[in-house]
Amino acid sequence: MSLLQESIIYLLAAVISVPISRRLGFGSVLGYLAAGILIGPFGLRLIQDAEHILHFAEFGVVLLLFIVGLELQPSRLWVMRKMVFGLGPAQVLVTAAFIAIIAILLGLDMTAGIVIGFILALSSTAFVLQLLAEKKQLTTSYGRAAFSILLFQDLAVIPLIAIMPMLGASQQSGGFNLLQIGINVLMIAGLIVGGHYLLRPVLKVAARSEVPEIFTATALLVVIGAAFLMQLANMSMVLGAFIAGMLLADSEYRHQLEVDIAPFKGLLLGLFFIAVGMSVNVGLLLDTPGRILAIVALLMAAKAIVLLPLARSFGLCDWGGATRLAAVMSQGGEFAFVLFAIATRERLLPSTLIDELILAVAVSMLLTPIVYLLVEYTGRRLDTSVEPTYDQPDEQHHDVIIAGFGRVGQIAGRMLRMVDRPFTALEIDSSQVDVVRRYGNIVHFGDASRLELLRAAGGNNAKLFVLAIDDMSASVRTVETVMRHFPHLKIIARARNRRHAHILMDLGVEHIFRETLFSSIALSERMLMSLGHQKDEVQRVASLFRDHDERLLRDQHAIHQSEEKLIQSARDTAAELASLLREDTDQSGPSDV
Repeated sequence: MSLLQESIIYLLAAVISVPISRRLGFGSVLGYLAAGILIGPFGLRLIQDAEHILHFAEFGVVLLLFIVGLELQPSRLWVMRKMVFGLGPAQVLVTAAFIAIIAILLGLDMTAGIVIGFILALSSTAFVLQLLAEKKQLTTSYGRAAFSILLFQDLAVIPLIAIMPMLGASQQSGGFNLLQIGINVLMIAGLIVGGHYLLRPVLKVAARSEVPEIFTATALLVVIGAAFLMQLANMSMVLGAFIAGMLLADSEYRHQLEVDIAPFKGLLLGLFFIAVGMSVNVGLLLDTPGRILAIVALLMAAKAIVLLPLARSFGLCDWGGATRLAAVMSQGGEFAFVLFAIATRERLLPSTLIDELILAVAVSMLLTPIVYLLVEYTGRRLDTSVEPTYDQPDEQHHDVIIAGFGRVGQIAGRMLRMVDRPFTALEIDSSQVDVVRRYGNIVHFGDASRLELLRAAGGNNAKLFVLAIDDMSASVRTVETVMRHFPHLKIIARARNRRHAHILMDLGVEHIFRETLFSSIALSERMLMSLGHQKDEVQRVASLFRDHDERLLRDQHAIHQSEEKLIQSARDTAAELASLLREDTDQSGPSDV
């Protein structure tokens, strides 16, 4: 089969499998693995030999480690030091020891048990971060903890890759090759010193050429060159790429390098996962399903059992968050495929056992989204089995009720305090309530869309209702309740965007303020003045834009359900606004600029 035919098969399998996997909530990594299994020797047998493409696709892992190195700025590591260098090492070491003990008890020797323990202690960076990002949970306490652990695991891969060949050499020769160790240390030191003084000047020359493809070629040359130097010293290529990335983490070219490398990294890493999927021995699962599933169960249970109390002991999240963290981190990682390949080459483990472990890692990836969904579902059922106990507001009713006490609501509350006007604040996010109360503010936990809570908050006696809720659907529900049961309340509403504003207008809200409009206009005024325009001209332009945009918002309200009409309206408006500015300039006299 020609290279062109193989390329068509790989691309077609990825284009079909990855979108389906993402749509089902399983992430792209699982889609690539499934594509590899489907087209490989244990599937449709469209491609029989995965080894030749696997060696080429490993370069995707090299590029991934280069980008990981670019992200490791010293300042960023210092801010996250407690989780990265506290929880991260604890998770890796305790999990590795736990799995190693299990392996030794099952009959493996100590070296094999330690190797397996450290390899299986790692989780999938790409898999976990993508799963949490798709669920918008990266900013939660357990999301940040997962990121910190994964960051340390990415760091831990480097010494593992360097040490495993030494373990193989020590088994064959009966001791470590001190000469080889010395060469390795000198090569790493030479790469660090040489890279420190050479990389920036080389990139500066490429940047001054002002030819984008030359800069991209230089970036690839840096990565490939560093990887090649490590390979010459009989070390892993990813070690060189990682060091090169770290050397450039604080450089002015960091973001451009990441942008240029990312497409190659994404394609080659996808190809790597496809090749891994092709090499997964599915026949083993059919021949010995009980043994493979037992390994998977032991792996996922061991990692969860270790991580659950660790997360709580570091005080990073509650039991619900710790359970989610343990569930999302319970699979084996993509670096297991790389490390098991090294273990095969160095004959550290029996090939049949490696096949079983690779299959177990792949199956654990398949099961993780399902396990995580079950944990989330169980958590929601437990959380909703008992109605939340909302705070009972004071009997003393105030003229103003603020619904939502985040960024916008807090500013409104501070200004009310300045003029000595008391208010009642409602916030549904319990963690936000705790934070606000620590700063001395009085805020009540509760869902502002619930009729009984609004009555308890004094909705019948209040005069003004400030709607500052961030979530659009919750904001709309609250307005509907207020309009229906408290029609006397004057509503001043915050809108996230034009669509939100139009929905509030549909409900009859008159006083609507888009949260970024005034700050964006103020920023634009400063931008124009920095470009040399006079202050009175800038103020005239800003005033004209503000008035016109307000009229446009009202005019588009009648057609906001039709996307085609909105698009045409936006096009007409751009020309109209430019014409209005020209007319205003003609009437005001020529500009000084």
